[in-house]
Parts: sequence; C-alpha cells; structure tokens
Amino acid sequence: MSVIIPAKNEEKTIGKTIESVSSYLSKQPFDSEIIVCDNGSTDNTRAAVEEKTKIIGNLKIIEMNVLGKGGAVKEGMLSARGKIRLFTDADNSTDISHFDKMKPFFDEGCEVVICSRHPWDAPGARQAVSQPFYRRLPGILGNLFIQILVLPGIWDTQCGFKAFRDFAALKIFSQLTISGWGFDVEILSMARAFGYKTAIAPAYWINSPDSKVNFKSYLQVLLETVKVRLNLWSGKYD
Repeated sequence: MSVIIPAKNEEKTIGKTIESVSSYLSKQPFDSEIIVCDNGSTDNTRAAVEEKTKIIGNLKIIEMNVLGKGGAVKEGMLSARGKIRLFTDADNSTDISHFDKMKPFFDEGCEVVICSRHPWDAPGARQAVSQPFYRRLPGILGNLFIQILVLPGIWDTQCGFKAFRDFAALKIFSQLTISGWGFDVEILSMARAFGYKTAIAPAYWINSPDSKVNFKSYLQVLLETVKVRLNLWSGKYD
C-alpha cells in the first residue's frame, strides 16, 4: 500500500501526520510506503520530512514545483508502487485509520473508494466541529453545481482521503489535466466514465484552523468543473 501526502508549507503539521500514518501502517500485515510530495514549500516542510526519514525507513520525499495540490497528488500516485494507493491531507483532518472502513469495499471488488463528510453519502459521516456557515454555504452551493454538471449523487467530492487500486490510479492520474483544487472532481468523473466500481466510506473529519481553502478556492473548483464537463463531452479521456 502507498500513502501519498501532498504538502506545501506544512511544517507545523507534517511531522505529526507522518508519525500517525507510520504508526498505523507498522501494525498492518501488508508492505507499505509513505510518499510526501513537497510542492514548492518555502518554509521548513522539507527539513521536517527529511528528519523523519532518518527513523522511518519506508518514507520518502518527492520535491516538485507544480501549481496545485492535484499536480502533487498526481506525481505521488504515478511514482507509487502499492497495489492500493491512497492520498491524504498533510493536516491529518481525516485520520489514516479510516482505511479500516475502506478495506472491506476493496475486498468486495471496488476499484475506487473515497471518504465523505456528508451523511447523505455515507451514514455516520460527520465533522468534529462544523465549519463556519460562511464557509459551508459556498461548499453547499458549489456541490449542487458539481452534481448537476458532472457527478450526480455525490455530496462531498472534496474530502481529501481517496484510495485507488494501482491500475485505476495509473489510468486516471496519467490523464489528469487539472492541477488545482478541482482535481477531485476530475478524478471522480474519470472513475465514473471508465466504469470503475466506486464506494463511499463515512469520514470523521476534523477541520484544521490552518486550512488553505478559501472563497477563491471554491470559485476555482467551479471553473474547473466546467472544464471537466467539456472534457467529457469532447471525449478527451481515453
């Protein structure tokens, strides 16, 4: 199994997240690796990760300078070696132990399994502390737009905890065209277009006060959703 962690200026959180992921993986019966994709950090993120590589043998860091989380996740997915490839946020807002809820779906033959913070996607999904209304409202309206345009039936496309079988990850991420926040919409749209069996597990999500998602990010997702719709209409994805 491969765990990909995209990171940009995450020196405050990346160390604890790596420790949490490593502790979980060390108790599993399968081989694993942790890949941190440092997306042009200007703080001490790289140094924090390199310090952990001295004590965690299956940890490595990939340095890049792409514009966006999607590009960092893509690099990690395509360089990974695991039969299952999962990406999670550097702030550990969705704990790695959620993979326990995903594994049964993979055992049943799913190729893609995602976590959702919305109970309409998966009963039991919840947030430890709800986001302020001014942040929830754009998300609600944006999700309705995404459902109408490309992904009907999925109420939370943006939760940063998604896993793929190796062949599905290679096929999807090799065709990714969006490097920004809208990449989640694109990969889920491709998974549906390619006919991959997809399941949703409930998330217990802890909002990070250092989250980099803002109103501009929501607008970016909406614009990139339009791009995904146009790609689907034009047959861009193989």
